[in-house]
Amino acid sequence: MDTGNELLREWRAGDFLISTDRRRVDRDTVHGFLSTESYWAQGVARETVERAIDGSPLVFGVYHAPTGAQVGMARVITDFATFSYLCDVFILPAHRGQGLSKWLMSVIWSMPELQGQRRWMLATADAHGLYSQFGFEPLVQPERWMWRKGTRIEQYEDR
Repeated sequence: MDTGNELLREWRAGDFLISTDRRRVDRDTVHGFLSTESYWAQGVARETVERAIDGSPLVFGVYHAPTGAQVGMARVITDFATFSYLCDVFILPAHRGQGLSKWLMSVIWSMPELQGQRRWMLATADAHGLYSQFGFEPLVQPERWMWRKGTRIEQYEDR
C-alpha cells in the first residue's frame, strides 16, 4: 500500500482545493497558526511542526485554489489498518463559516485507505459538534486509556 507522499490526492469544491501533497504545505502559515492561534500548540517550535508534517502518513492541506494560499490543514497519523489519530485540524479564521472544516472531515472520512479502522482518536476542547457529525463520541471506558506526557524540552502545555 502507498503511504505518505505516494498517496497523492486532490479534491476541489468552488474556489477551494484539498491536497495530500505535503510539498504544497505552507509551513510558515501552519507554524504561525499552530504556535500563536491554536489552543493546543501555543509556542510550538518550528522544528516540531516540520517533523510532525514530515512524519505524518497523511497531511491534508486546504488551499484557496485561485491564489494557492493555504487556509487550513489536518494530519492523520495511521497504520492504515487498525488505528488513526486525527490532529492539528484547523481552518484559518478568515475562511471559517464556509463549511471548509466539514468538507475537510468528509474528505478524510471518505479515503478508501482509511476505511475499516478499529479505532479513531482525536482530542478537542471546542469542536465536539463538528466531530460528532462524523461519529466521534466521548470515551466509553476512559479508565482503559492512559497517556504519557512527553519529555521534550520545548514541550508546550497540554490543553
